[in-house]
Amino acid sequence: MLCTRMDLLFVEFESFYHAPGWTVRPTWREDVLAFLEEPAWAIEWQGEDVREAMTARTQVLVWLDHPRPYVVARTAFRTVKRRLGHGTAIAGGNVESPLRTFFTDPGHIVRESWRRHPVMRARVRRVIAENRHRSLVIVRLRGQRQVDAWLRGPFAHSLARAC
Repeated sequence: MLCTRMDLLFVEFESFYHAPGWTVRPTWREDVLAFLEEPAWAIEWQGEDVREAMTARTQVLVWLDHPRPYVVARTAFRTVKRRLGHGTAIAGGNVESPLRTFFTDPGHIVRESWRRHPVMRARVRRVIAENRHRSLVIVRLRGQRQVDAWLRGPFAHSLARAC
C-alpha cells in the first residue's frame, strides 16, 4: 500500500536472496546494491551484508515495531494462508514449509520470526543511537492501529503536500 501510494519501486528482499530450492542467489548482493541506485524505492531492512548500504541511502525508515507475539501470529497466519493456497510460490518459486514442521524444523519461518524479533529491534535501536545518518527520518509504529493512523494522518498529509 505504501509503495503504491508513493509510486515507489518495491522488491521483496527474498526475491534478491533466494533461488529455487532455497539456495542463495550468487549475485544477490550486487542486485540489491543496483536496486538501491534507483531514484526511489522501498525494501525490507534485511541482509547483513548490505544493511549499511541500505541505511546510508535511506531517507525514511518506517519501523514496524510490533509486539513479538503479534509478529509471530501474523507470520503463522501468512504461512497457513499460503499453504491453504496450495503452496503459494514465493521467492525463487519456493514454497513455505507446512505449519506442522514448526515442531521439527529449527529454521521454520515462524520460529525464525520469534528468534529474530529482538535482534531486529536491537539493530534499529543501534542505528538510532549511533545517529551516523543524521538525515534519516525514523517513523516508529507500534501495532496496526498506529500504522493505520499514520497512513490516514501524517503519511496522507505528506502525500497531499507533495502533489
